[in-house]
Amino acid sequence: MHILKLCDACGGLRQRQTSFSLLLTISLTTLAVPPSLAQPPSIPSPSSAPLELDLLTKPKDHVITANTINPERLTVPSLWWAQQNSEKKLLDNWIAYPASDKEPARVDLIVNQQIWSLLEYVERYDFVNRLGSAARNFGYNVRIFNYQKEPLATYTCNFNISPALCNIQTTIKNKIGLLRSL
Repeated sequence: MHILKLCDACGGLRQRQTSFSLLLTISLTTLAVPPSLAQPPSIPSPSSAPLELDLLTKPKDHVITANTINPERLTVPSLWWAQQNSEKKLLDNWIAYPASDKEPARVDLIVNQQIWSLLEYVERYDFVNRLGSAARNFGYNVRIFNYQKEPLATYTCNFNISPALCNIQTTIKNKIGLLRSL
């Protein structure tokens, strides 16, 4: 009977040892998995290139604006329909930059600041998501600015995976006027 009680105590010890062994095995297995399998694919940071408003009136290279029309075929990215249907003419203009050796293709959207400031956060998010999705279909990332060149939001995708993995970031002003990113 004394031996039986000892074995009962050993059973609890064995159970703790088994739990520790299992935890150790899971931990080591997690460390042995290659990082590409252990972590989700990353989304690149938005472009840090400055907004070039002068390209709206003097486009160069293969830059496309809301005023660029190709008489032979559809101009890519085609955001005219989105511009016509944007809330109260929120989208004023855009500059599309083709992909280069240094950066992926991107569209800089310029919005009417007065209308943008009237929108609630969810309405801004919806706008960014709709136009970002339209640009994504053409392989472009999106940055949104006002005419004061203040960044307002981004829609950035990792186009190296299918379907593309995308991220929306917005910048809002708090009541004191300080910018913060969400």
